[in-house]
Amino acid sequence: MASPATTQTVRPLDTLRFDTSGPPEITEVVAEHLRLLGARSDELSDTGPSGRITLSGDGFEPGQATVTWADPRSGLVDEATVQAATGVMAVHGRRDGSPRGLAADYTATATAVLTVQGLLAGLVGQARGAEASHFTTSADRAGLLAVSQYLAAAGADEGEAAELAPGGPPFTSAEGVLFELETLDPGAWASFWRALEAPADAIRAGWRPFQFRYATACAPFPEALHAVTRAHSLPRIRQAAARSGAEVCVLRTLDERALEADGAAPWSLRPLADGLASASPRTAIAPSAGRPLAGLTVLEAGRRIQAPLAAHLLGLLGAEIIRIEPPGGDPLRGMPPACSGISARWLALNRGKKAVEIDIKAEADRRRLREMAAGADVFLHNWAPGKAAELGLDADDLACVNPALVYAYTSGWADRLQDAPMGTDFMVQARTGVGEAVRPEGEPPAPSLMTLLDVLGGLHGAEAVLAGLLLRERTGRGVRVDSSLLGAADTLTGPALRRVARGEEARRPAGFRHPLPTADGWIAPADTNAGAAASYDLRELSTTDAVAQLRADGLTAAAVTTDLSDLHHDVRFAGSISRDAHGAPAVPDPWSFA
Repeated sequence: MASPATTQTVRPLDTLRFDTSGPPEITEVVAEHLRLLGARSDELSDTGPSGRITLSGDGFEPGQATVTWADPRSGLVDEATVQAATGVMAVHGRRDGSPRGLAADYTATATAVLTVQGLLAGLVGQARGAEASHFTTSADRAGLLAVSQYLAAAGADEGEAAELAPGGPPFTSAEGVLFELETLDPGAWASFWRALEAPADAIRAGWRPFQFRYATACAPFPEALHAVTRAHSLPRIRQAAARSGAEVCVLRTLDERALEADGAAPWSLRPLADGLASASPRTAIAPSAGRPLAGLTVLEAGRRIQAPLAAHLLGLLGAEIIRIEPPGGDPLRGMPPACSGISARWLALNRGKKAVEIDIKAEADRRRLREMAAGADVFLHNWAPGKAAELGLDADDLACVNPALVYAYTSGWADRLQDAPMGTDFMVQARTGVGEAVRPEGEPPAPSLMTLLDVLGGLHGAEAVLAGLLLRERTGRGVRVDSSLLGAADTLTGPALRRVARGEEARRPAGFRHPLPTADGWIAPADTNAGAAASYDLRELSTTDAVAQLRADGLTAAAVTTDLSDLHHDVRFAGSISRDAHGAPAVPDPWSFA
């Protein structure tokens, strides 16, 4: 392979080529991301339920990825059946009180990003002396990863801190306008509702389910709060939000998003230093095909989901992850429900990481953090916009102590929208048309209360870091990489936005991916069988018999997982789900390396 320090490249995959085949819902996203990173290809080919992507060139041995929907023995053959089996439909449907399919191809999109991650990691490993890698990833593993926090909570030692019951935003104004409300401050919540003359008992009762909706995927707050917003005009509601410190965001349509979309890639990469620095030093821990990041160190100053998930994935690829936590530790360690005294949800994203307590408000601790960054390979954070620069911990600041650093920022908006509201999952869903994309035609749009973009944003964050590491290996220069929830939203809604560009209906047809009730549960037909399956009345058949009845008639369907704790015993995932040292459920790694 050509020396990484002398290769002339602007993007990490410049001069490389790829070939791809397989399910288009997965491989079209793979191909788009590989092209944005600089690789070239011939036409894509569709070969059915599984496929292969090969990436090579410029002295790299070919890296290969096999992509599938699931193990063929599982009976999961497409997006609908994977969503049904992995619990995605159950979690997304909590707001409505019954399982519902996401009308967007969520697990396929996640699988595609995981595929690009594996290919990039393999090249990083080769550049550091490892052999070429061949791995398999699948949509069912992507689905399990997406619900991993909900699964961990379902298997905890105690129950949820907030009720799991139907209900939640968006709210409706007197004009019939749908909007999301966001605040992380209970005082702002109370002030907003008092300004609209909401009943005091409803204000008190509503805060806890609203606060926990990120964890539970539902928010059964009092109906009185919905009645209050329906009694006030949108200008009055906006005024109440502005005065209280809360924020509102009107749900945008996919047509509106298509008009303003800038076509930007979901991440950006910028060289840090003017001169060449040494690429990653050879370490005592050698990389391998299955652990291509072994010997690399990632400092993660992450909150909630996006950055911690990105770091978690880098750890699964072999990197040592050191979490930067505030004095006293991450308060989310105590978020219920717990396993062996530690938050099950926190463990889902942070198990296996080391932790160092740093008070970033104290100059002495900031100096300590800079010293740690001087010996690290990656610094990853998702602080509020402008905070890193204010603290003297921005990319250019840390490049002064480590010119070879990959500095990664996972944000809400990436400074791409001037009028952007708070950069949280549900606000980004509302602003970018995701609320329409996940609901079929004829239904009111509603952002999913499953944290779709936090998870997909975390996947994009890891993808961007891996692209930065490869670019560093090929140029010898440190790199700043930026990813965002906005980029994740654009990836997820990409097919819908392309339909808009062609003059087609952006949303999927009425009834799309609606599970069918049985005597004891639900089944989800494969997308190609949905029309024929809808003509059956299965309500007197058991779920097992309903699936068998459709199969006997040449139709494919999958039983819908309604209780995530059942996934431990589900034969479709036999041996996949384990328990960690604290007893919390743990999903399988998304890649299987040969």
